Amino acid sequence: MKTILVTGGSGFLGSNLCIRLINEGNKVICIDNNYTGRIKNLDEIINDPNFLFIKHDVIYPLSIECPIDEIYHLACPASPPAYQGKAAIMTTKTCVYGANNLLELAKSKKAKILLASTSEIYGEPLTHPQVECYRGNVNPIGIRACYDEGKRCAESLFFDYYRQKNVIIKVIRIFNTYGPKMDPNDGRVISNFICQALRGENITIYGQGDQTRSFCYVDELIDAMIKMMASPDDFVGPVNIGNPSEFTIKELATKIIAKIGGISKIIYCDLPQDDPSQRKPDISLAKEKLLWEPQIDLDHGLEETIKYFKSELIIRGK
Repeated sequence: MKTILVTGGSGFLGSNLCIRLINEGNKVICIDNNYTGRIKNLDEIINDPNFLFIKHDVIYPLSIECPIDEIYHLACPASPPAYQGKAAIMTTKTCVYGANNLLELAKSKKAKILLASTSEIYGEPLTHPQVECYRGNVNPIGIRACYDEGKRCAESLFFDYYRQKNVIIKVIRIFNTYGPKMDPNDGRVISNFICQALRGENITIYGQGDQTRSFCYVDELIDAMIKMMASPDDFVGPVNIGNPSEFTIKELATKIIAKIGGISKIIYCDLPQDDPSQRKPDISLAKEKLLWEPQIDLDHGLEETIKYFKSELIIRGK
């Protein structure tokens, strides 16, 4: 039985990961300040004797007395409404101080540590699809820089700890992911569209809807994270994790309206600053090294996600 620490563990990805790790027979320590996480995401394991939740902000150093085998470092706001504006400084600190604090913990515990980095480190890409060797095209002073550059700095810290302090690291770059345990109000495109349609509201598209994204169902993302952690110690990444099937935002909206029905129409708003026009992973490395590639198509994944949001909105009375 391993003891595994997960930061950001009450969030969308973190809670799905914690549940999987508990179900696989591990002890799990979940760390979150619940800024964007929700403790209700952990309801099914909160009373499990092998699970411990600690409310803590990773901006500050963390002390854990027991041995730790593995660390999954997911803590960070991940949707633009959560990390922009008043949260920008906090987001940069979470990315940079948080990475440093968890790397120090990994060093002291001699634990493997995985960083959940992001496709946003590629910025507005000049190559398509995006490959891991592409260095990105990021605006370092834009409204998204707190997240984009914060994650780039976190990656830099991880590789310096690997080279200088012999910490065993794993770095994955996560592309758009969706599924159960998303917050209806998190501002991500799939949660926005589904909840707007379920409420009978119009679907809000920023720009003309011709920007593209690729969407990976959460269960498959978790599969990839666990495979990456289990990979040989000399394979550190970075590795793109995402579904290479590419859709325009307008195609996504049309699919969701068709599945839900109702009276929703598409309306168009101004495109936010630095919103990337294309996003599609090249997953050749994940296929080769992890023997991983997504199998769940968008239609099936949307159906499962719509079921989840229907129950969420009923519970909330909306």
